[in-house]
Amino acid sequence: MKLIADIEARTAEIAALRRDIHAHPELCFKEERTAELIAQTLSGWGIPVHRGLGKTGVVGIIKGGSGSSTRAVGLRADIDALPMTEHNRFEHASRHPGKMHACGHDGHTAMLLAAARELASQRDFDGTVYVVFQPAEEGGGGAREMIKDGLFKQFPMEAMFGIHNWPGMAAGQFALKSGPVFASSNEFKITIRGKGSHGAMPHLGLDPVPVACQMVQAFQTIISRNLRPIDTGVISVTMIHAGEATNVVPDTCVLEGTVRSFTVEVLDMLERRMREVAQGTAAAFGVQCEFEFHRNYPPTINHAAETEFVREVLTGMVGAANVHEFEPTMGAEDFSYYLQEVPGCYFLIGNGDGSHREGGHGLGPCMLHNPSYDFNDALIPVGGSMWVTLAKAWLAQARSRA
Repeated sequence: MKLIADIEARTAEIAALRRDIHAHPELCFKEERTAELIAQTLSGWGIPVHRGLGKTGVVGIIKGGSGSSTRAVGLRADIDALPMTEHNRFEHASRHPGKMHACGHDGHTAMLLAAARELASQRDFDGTVYVVFQPAEEGGGGAREMIKDGLFKQFPMEAMFGIHNWPGMAAGQFALKSGPVFASSNEFKITIRGKGSHGAMPHLGLDPVPVACQMVQAFQTIISRNLRPIDTGVISVTMIHAGEATNVVPDTCVLEGTVRSFTVEVLDMLERRMREVAQGTAAAFGVQCEFEFHRNYPPTINHAAETEFVREVLTGMVGAANVHEFEPTMGAEDFSYYLQEVPGCYFLIGNGDGSHREGGHGLGPCMLHNPSYDFNDALIPVGGSMWVTLAKAWLAQARSRA
């Protein structure tokens, strides 16, 4: 494995920043302390900083060479935490109940900070590296908001790259794939309005509960009978709310859940058929139906040329045996918004099996969005070296490929 010596030597310093961020988690669009820490740290290293995109976003501007080149590449880390209570009790555990860095965004930030310091201290490249610290990945669409606020207009980039840690994959290994890698994230809410009655006299009312049951079952036939077998989609009804007493037929029943797909075409079909099934089922039972469908994050689709570029960089750094093909997941990621605007690739770095955690960790597994999770600080020199190597390689290649 080819690591940069100076980044290795300063791992403890960057790890201390990571643990400070972990101990002070902030939720989407409220990352004020985190953004201030990032901005002050970058400024202290002589890196000009722009703040305010996406409310709490931070962009560091690192120019190399003569400063006349218009070549530029973007590297992104997310900075927000999750609304959940941490079970770990080690020294850097969250000091704010109900908030936790359970997805490793503190570690993503640390790896990019390590790279930023090295790039700024050497500046042995011709062009500009934008280090983008993005808020509100966990449901807030911070990438979308940074773009709306002019990210790519103020900081034009040829390409943008991002990474996520992956528990269960060995530390120091990577995984990537061209094409769809994360699904679109969407939510639905269906309100069935019937007519309440006494539970012993259901014939006097219009019971919305069996209507809801029919809908839940029918939705799965959309996946099995309307979706092409070679396509992928998920419809999950995750909440059903109805009634207040055991002897009362309720007036209403509410279904809520999530829909996932790797393409907009499949998503269009799923939404259309769900609406038709819901409204048709309601009509068959003589009840009213309100159908709401909200599209959140689009699918994350890596660009082929940029993915191959990343694969070459990673292979040169850690060897082909440590660069795996990523199996796409139905999870979602708002890096998708960047990839709709500029070419790029979103890939994974192994976080290990959890054995890195210190005494005092929770009893649960070291998995993403688990209250016993913690980022593996051994990744800081790996990720930091990777970002530096990737940025320099991108700016050194012929513009025709970029």
